[in-house]
Amino acid sequence: MVSRRTMIKAAVATALIPAAFAARASEPLVVVWKSPTCGCCTDWVRHMQANGFKVTVNEVPSTAPVRAKMGIPERFGSCHTAAVDGYALEGHVPAKEVRRLLKERPQAAGLAVPGMPVGSPGMDGPEYKGRKDPYDVLLVGRDGGVRSYQSYL
Repeated sequence: MVSRRTMIKAAVATALIPAAFAARASEPLVVVWKSPTCGCCTDWVRHMQANGFKVTVNEVPSTAPVRAKMGIPERFGSCHTAAVDGYALEGHVPAKEVRRLLKERPQAAGLAVPGMPVGSPGMDGPEYKGRKDPYDVLLVGRDGGVRSYQSYL
């Protein structure tokens, strides 16, 4: 059973979505929603910070409500959801592709890396012994349509 305190924290974090989408500054702000116990999410946050992004983290019991509110279909879900300058980021999206997205500014809901591919940022620690699985960064349209934005092999 979810406690009242947890529900309030989730409601407050969800209420921050519009502010995260409206943020425009010289230093891009990435607002992240993740489980408090997810280590790979923490590693992805570090990847974004190491690449010049300012990051704030909201720990929530589930990212599904945030993901839905930002227009990312459940089938593209991963372990964390983020927002940056009007776009959603779902999962282990490389900072390089986030920078490209912010430069090109396509009409889209955002980017997604479904699942948790080994070798993607946050899923690339020493415990994986250098393994890198191929994956695609998907550009998710506002209508839920999708196309490959960048492939990593």
